[in-house]
Amino acid sequence: MVKHIVMYTLKDGVDQAEAVEMIRSLLEPLVGQIPGLTHLEVRRAYQGMDYALYSEFESREALKNYAVHPLHLAAKEQFHHLLNSRCSADYEI
Repeated sequence: MVKHIVMYTLKDGVDQAEAVEMIRSLLEPLVGQIPGLTHLEVRRAYQGMDYALYSEFESREALKNYAVHPLHLAAKEQFHHLLNSRCSADYEI
């Protein structure tokens, strides 16, 4: 299993609560639609970052495929313009 954690900041002037809810509503339903994605959650964050994405994948290959999957790319296209920065880490258990 691979755990994928990403933390983001939003651009200045973006309403955090509204943006995070929109991003959550686009990404969380992808579980069950993208092979190998077994869990995904998006939550507001604090202490330097605006929100965090936590997801679990069956394998490294599943994570790699998620990154380029058309459903993921279509969702990302709807909010990518709101993002300022990101920091990510993956690990295997």
